[in-house]
Amino acid sequence: MEYKIAWFTEGGWQGKVPRDHPNMRNDLAWMYTLDANHHFIGDLPMLDENMYDIGIITIPKTNIEKLIQIDLIKEMKRVCKRVGTMQEGPHWYFQDYTMEQQIWFYNILMGIDFIWCHNDMDKKYYQGLTDKKCYVNPTLMIEDFIKPKDDNQVSSGVMIGGNMCRWYGGFDSYIVAREFDEEIYAPSMGRKIDREDEMDINHLPYMTWVDWINNLPKYKYGVHLMPTQAAGTFALNCAYHGIPCIGYKDLDTQELCFPHLSVDMGDLKKAKHLAERLKTDEDFYNDCSKIAKTRYNECFGIKEYIYTMNKVIGEVINETN
Repeated sequence: MEYKIAWFTEGGWQGKVPRDHPNMRNDLAWMYTLDANHHFIGDLPMLDENMYDIGIITIPKTNIEKLIQIDLIKEMKRVCKRVGTMQEGPHWYFQDYTMEQQIWFYNILMGIDFIWCHNDMDKKYYQGLTDKKCYVNPTLMIEDFIKPKDDNQVSSGVMIGGNMCRWYGGFDSYIVAREFDEEIYAPSMGRKIDREDEMDINHLPYMTWVDWINNLPKYKYGVHLMPTQAAGTFALNCAYHGIPCIGYKDLDTQELCFPHLSVDMGDLKKAKHLAERLKTDEDFYNDCSKIAKTRYNECFGIKEYIYTMNKVIGEVINETN
């Protein structure tokens, strides 16, 4: 990228993301690909004026009371020529803040120049909320250290995308996963609840993103009926390896990569029907797998990401209020 870009988060570190980072999650992949310098939000008052062409801030889900003490818009506009925010979590998350914090968050949105969000549905939400320029920042994977699934590799079992809490919708995924009559697996996430280990689910240990993505091809099916919709990394990870994944509509990675496996929110009946079809119809399984790989490359590959974001950044830079 030809512009100087800064990314501000609650992370207590400074600098650029190395390409060989072992935990190259979506947010780090963005920063690396955009060649952005990362700064801790709290360091904004100590930065020099006009250091960057673009500044992006990710408002964290917690510790809002500390951020309110900083005049974020004033400081960001002092340091950066154009300022925007990157959606964190589902678009409704800020409504779990206190009333004072909700108003503060809304005022942040109204004071910036642009909004980056996860999905087309989020774009429509923020456009209606703010009338600001909104752009979808596609979910991204850096593929350097990923081992693509061998087409001859025999896979088995069902991987569900989260734990037994409402945030992940783990119980719904579990109910659908049972339709496959296969061993059920799940990652261990931060919201894992007490006694969850007593379920007939094989929980993976905590692992880096690189370890996770290279372990995923062992499994034949994916189910992620998560009502809390944001970046959609689970569906994208499955699509890269061609693992058919049943999930909810309105999540770009799910709908684009798995058009035949996307169901309306709460439609467990159809989800169970799709599980049965994937289990019994080999042609359907193979077709869903092929489409997923093709759509991944067409919609979410790094070349497409760079092309899309170059256009977005050019528009952001040239936009005048």
